[in-house]
Amino acid sequence: MPAFGKVVVCGVGLIGGSFALALKAAGAVAEVVGLGRSRAPLEEALALGVIDRIAADWADAARGADLILLAMPVGQMPPVMAALAPHLQPGTIVTDGGSTKSDVVAAARAAFGAQSQSKVDQFVPGHPIAGAEKSGVTAATAGLYRDKRVVLTPLAENGAAAVARLAAAWEACGAKVSQLAAADHDCVFAAVSHLPHLLAFALVHDLAGRDNADQLFGFAAGGFRDFTRIASSHPEMWRDICVANRAALIKELDAYMAELLKTRVLLASADGAGLETMFATARARRDLWLDSLQPPSGE
Repeated sequence: MPAFGKVVVCGVGLIGGSFALALKAAGAVAEVVGLGRSRAPLEEALALGVIDRIAADWADAARGADLILLAMPVGQMPPVMAALAPHLQPGTIVTDGGSTKSDVVAAARAAFGAQSQSKVDQFVPGHPIAGAEKSGVTAATAGLYRDKRVVLTPLAENGAAAVARLAAAWEACGAKVSQLAAADHDCVFAAVSHLPHLLAFALVHDLAGRDNADQLFGFAAGGFRDFTRIASSHPEMWRDICVANRAALIKELDAYMAELLKTRVLLASADGAGLETMFATARARRDLWLDSLQPPSGE
């Protein structure tokens, strides 16, 4: 018997669609119901077998649901949560896939805590650290979360059983589950996720605006492709992430600008030894990180 009877996915794009497919592949869900702001992606998800049916509204979607995943850009969370809250039934776990957490937690407290009887204990925030530069349900895959990390940022109100049940859902998808405080999460991912995306978008935007843009892109090769791969990510989603986490992101951007100024000094003074030392330090730390991602021999 599947661990989950009815799972609702609101936003059946890459993240939500992959969650649905992974649970189906694991035999962990009996029915996946889709909901979203427009009909066409839902029809496509239904045709592809990502979802089993389309909910008429939140009343229909929430009725009898074991788990609800909110998988839309973080800027859309407040109105979606407000629409869901009156229909949320006891025992249903609600989570999200947003890349920022402090703003999502605030939205959940406003929506679910505003009821005559608070339901905020049913919301367990989460962030799957997996994705691709392409978006939409056609990019969804059952293997997206395999061996990837999912970070949960539980609220003080969350019961241990609800957190464990949600963790089990992600583990059924093949993910490795970790926990962080929401504020710590946002600081960490400003540095290692949000800043790299901002830089990739900015570099491509800079070159695209130059008079010789066609020439530049005509000669761009593997290094440029690898560095800017994430500039093909969903603009609306990354707009919302950057705005929501702007305080932490500005702090990281300022630190990076200071590092660039140090690099400029080395370059302007033709300090080859200094540049090589910086490059060697960076390579060694990156190689150490890459080694940590590899499974132990024999696995």
